[in-house]
Amino acid sequence: MALPNFPSVWMTEEHRMLQDSVHRFIHERWVPRAAEFREAGIMGPDTWRDAGANGLLCVGLPEEYGGGGGDFGHEAVILLEQARANLSGWGGGLHSAIVGPYILHYGSEEQKRRWLPKMATGELIGAIAMTEPGTGSDLQSVRTSARRDGDHYVLSGAKTFITNGQNANLIIVVCRTGGAAGAKGMSLLVVETDGEDGKPAAGFRRGRNLEKVGMKAQDTSELFFDEVRVPVANLLGGESGVEGQGFVQLMEQLPQERLIICLSAIGAMERALDETLAYVKQRQAFGKTVWEFQNTRFKLAEVQATVLAARAFVDACMAAHLKGELDAARAALAKAWVTEAQCKVMDECLQLFGGYGYMMEYPIAELYADARVQRIYGGTNEIMKELASRSM
Repeated sequence: MALPNFPSVWMTEEHRMLQDSVHRFIHERWVPRAAEFREAGIMGPDTWRDAGANGLLCVGLPEEYGGGGGDFGHEAVILLEQARANLSGWGGGLHSAIVGPYILHYGSEEQKRRWLPKMATGELIGAIAMTEPGTGSDLQSVRTSARRDGDHYVLSGAKTFITNGQNANLIIVVCRTGGAAGAKGMSLLVVETDGEDGKPAAGFRRGRNLEKVGMKAQDTSELFFDEVRVPVANLLGGESGVEGQGFVQLMEQLPQERLIICLSAIGAMERALDETLAYVKQRQAFGKTVWEFQNTRFKLAEVQATVLAARAFVDACMAAHLKGELDAARAALAKAWVTEAQCKVMDECLQLFGGYGYMMEYPIAELYADARVQRIYGGTNEIMKELASRSM
């Protein structure tokens, strides 16, 4: 390994045991199929059921709802191992550590018992639909609307860049249930896309699986809602079912989403450094290995320092988050700094591969391409710096 195996301060023996198990599972079951997933542009429902059967879904949710009974540290272990395996196509982190917690924290008891156990098995695959064609980081500008009609909402609007968009059959939709502008009037409405007859819910349509610069194996899609009738009982408003809580709910959960992005960055950077060290120590140029050139050693020493610093920053955020002390400003700052460090690390590492670094058959090329979006989704880094600066 390129990096000293320093234990993260937040990891327990249970976390380390899970790490070994997840590593074996991913490398035995999914890594051999990586090219297949990239070609298809999706990791199909069979991989989700496989993940559920092997305890990789909803590990941080309570056992009473079918989860693993762990904490966010257990989810973090899976995210790190997935990133180190260069397997960006699986949206399990979003499913388990974003969609699941929304239902756990804001759902009624009936909603939790109806949806979470099926999410833990992979029977239900979760997504959250925030971004719209004209709305990115500015969530207050969401236009998708849900008007009340008896015991249902009638949902209309379009969403884009939705992770798990082709697979998902349980989608949390950020929408307006009131006429007020800005944060007021926003709610989270859960759409079950499979009708009772097994056909898609009337008015719901998936758009194309978007072709991206990177993350080729991940299904990222457009979603369309044309007067979809959604039961009022599917509103995430707690036991009382109160509308208009959506923006507050989003703000409370976004720090964890940003920490998830940081964890993926750490795993990817560690893999990139390992790949690059192995390559430069065997690649010959001018009668010696590339490693023997002083520039190479200096560059990789700088990369190692960056990776270690980023890992220490994220470990500190993890320790704080597991105690319920990670504030939005620090999560935003971490997301911005760590993902920018990730892109710089990938660039430095790819350069040392020369022309081969630009070939997609080499893992460094995929790591490089996958890294770029990290500075955009979960809130652009410009927005992250703005949020962080407000607490200074």
